Amino acid sequence: MATSRISARLPPNIDPTKAPLAYGDRALPKLNSELNDPELITRQRALMALCDYLHDPEHIVEALRVGVVSSLKTLLTDSDGTVRNKTTEVLYIISGHNSGRDAFIDESIIIPLSRLFDDDVYIVRKNTHMAIEMLCEFYPGAEGMVEASLIPILVDKLKIEVDDIKEYILDTLHFCMRLEQIQALIAGGMEVFTELLKHQSSVIRAKAARDIMDLSVPLDGKNKACECNSLVDLAKLLKDSDTDVRAKASGAIATITITTKGKYSALKADAIPPLVSLVGDPSSEVRLNAIKAITTLSEAPQARKELLKYVDRIEIKTNKDLEPTEAVRKAAEIAVKVITWKP
Repeated sequence: MATSRISARLPPNIDPTKAPLAYGDRALPKLNSELNDPELITRQRALMALCDYLHDPEHIVEALRVGVVSSLKTLLTDSDGTVRNKTTEVLYIISGHNSGRDAFIDESIIIPLSRLFDDDVYIVRKNTHMAIEMLCEFYPGAEGMVEASLIPILVDKLKIEVDDIKEYILDTLHFCMRLEQIQALIAGGMEVFTELLKHQSSVIRAKAARDIMDLSVPLDGKNKACECNSLVDLAKLLKDSDTDVRAKASGAIATITITTKGKYSALKADAIPPLVSLVGDPSSEVRLNAIKAITTLSEAPQARKELLKYVDRIEIKTNKDLEPTEAVRKAAEIAVKVITWKP
């Protein structure tokens, strides 16, 4: 029989950890005010509510207008781990939107956020690196990281961080090194990336090979790769079971072997046989990078002599009926010309 008695229990869809939202336009101003409240539980509840509320992109712009980013910047130094956790989570959500990234730059939040790289709470560090990585996908963010000289710190963190955070760091460095490679070279980035080529995670191996390719764009980077014997490990990765690893390893070899020193280092690493085998790889990216590497290598007389034995395999890739990718066909045509060139 139904009664009018009201249970003291909260309904299952009510979360007591979240701050109640004000109605309409007052929601974000009230939450922003609560972010600055001296009471810990109030700050925590406001952050919990904000995490959910900002998943709607329409609320991001309003949040920026009322000064939420400035309040979050202050909370980055909060003594409570939960507050820092949810603060960095909110910042990651905001970093996914163009206006949010602009606000990061305007509020000069990169350096305060980077101080949490050393936080003793794992999830705080992870959220921080996720937000930084998202920010660096766009030029102003990467430029801000370079100007703040944070690349050496990220390189050092690769030596000690847990694997899932390493993935974000490698991505951040990738975006930063499109602008600036010298900081990473001086910080020992080539040595660290080369060591990561042996990692058990295929994702980390692929990202490390990609970062070696980025770092090898300047001449100093190519020379450093030869000094670190990076080509030995890259050549081994050409036989890796993961497609992305093979693609990035062959791309790195193609970049390093532009120089004479790089060519002979690759020959010493016995890179030609696995590169030739990748000409028939199912992935067009792998085929393209392998053929490019073969082309640069074939400029060395010793390599050209060996590659003449395989020229038929490469020539097949110039056939429109057998090779669907135009970029691969053009690369194969160039490779055949270089291999068969006679003085």
